[in-house]
Amino acid sequence: MTVSESERSTDYDRIRDDILDSIDEEIEAEIGDALMERSAKRTTDDGGRIGRKEYFASLLKLQLELVKLQEWVVANRVKVAVLFEGRDAAGKGGAIKRITQRLNPRVCRVVALPAPNKREKTQWYFQRYTPHLPAGGEIVLFDRSWYNRAGVERVMGFCTDQEYEQFFRTVPDFERMIVDSGTILLKYWFSITDEEQEFRFQCRINDPLKQWKLSPMDLESRRRWEQYTKAKEIMLERSHIPEAPWWVVEGNDKKRARLNCIHHLLLQIPYGEVPQDTVELPDRLHSDEYKRNELPQEVFVPMVY
Repeated sequence: MTVSESERSTDYDRIRDDILDSIDEEIEAEIGDALMERSAKRTTDDGGRIGRKEYFASLLKLQLELVKLQEWVVANRVKVAVLFEGRDAAGKGGAIKRITQRLNPRVCRVVALPAPNKREKTQWYFQRYTPHLPAGGEIVLFDRSWYNRAGVERVMGFCTDQEYEQFFRTVPDFERMIVDSGTILLKYWFSITDEEQEFRFQCRINDPLKQWKLSPMDLESRRRWEQYTKAKEIMLERSHIPEAPWWVVEGNDKKRARLNCIHHLLLQIPYGEVPQDTVELPDRLHSDEYKRNELPQEVFVPMVY
C-alpha cells in the first residue's frame, strides 16, 4: 500500500505536535517559575542568568544523552546510585525531575523516604536504605539519603551525639561496600545563598500551587540557617572519600544548576551508545468477523474543555 503525500504530511504534523507537547511540559514548569518570580517582585540582577532558548536547547541535548546512558545501563547491567542533598529549596527536586523526565521509570526511579517509623528507629541506621539500592540495569536517585543523620537529625536533635559520631565512623565503610559491589555512587550537594533561600521560601508562601512544599521543618530550617551551615561543613569534611567524593552544585541559578549537574553526572559514567535495532511498526491484523462494540455515553468523561 502506497502512502500519499498528504498522508505523509499529516503524519509529520502529528509527530511534530507530539514532540512540542512533550516540550510544553517543561515550558509549563518554567513559566510557573517565571510567574512566581514576577509575583514576588524580584529585584536581584538576572543579567547573568541563562536565556530560555539556550536553556531548552542544552537541556534537550543532555536529556538525549541521559537516554543513551539509560540504554547502556540496561544493556550492561550497570548499577548507578545518585544522592541529592542540600538545603530546603536548593533545587534538588527540579534537577531530579529533569533527569527522570525522558527516562523509563522502570529503569530510573526516585527514592524519597519519609521520616522513620518506630520500628525503623530500632534498626541498623542504614538498613532502611539498603533495599532501595540499585540492582543491575537500574539507576536510583535518592532525594535525600542516609545523610539525613548528618543534617536534619543533627540540627533538630533527632539523634544522640553517640549516634551522630557512629554515623561518621561507619558511613565511609558503608559507601565503600556499595562501590566495591560494583555500584557507581555519586553524591551531590546543592548550594544556595541565604538570600536565595529566603527568596524561594517567600515565593512558595505566595504561590498556592507550591505552599505544600513548605513544611514546619522547612520553616524551622530557615531559622537555624547557621546551624545547618556548620552541619554541612562537617558532613562534607568527614564523608568526602576517594571512592565516593562529594560534588557541590552552585544552585542560585536553577537552570544552570540543572544543566551543570546533569552534564557532570554524565561525565562520571563511562557509558557508550548501544546499537539499536531498526524499529518497524507491524501491520495490524484485520478480521472480517471483528466488530467494535459501542460504549454507553455515560461512561465517557465529559468534554468540558
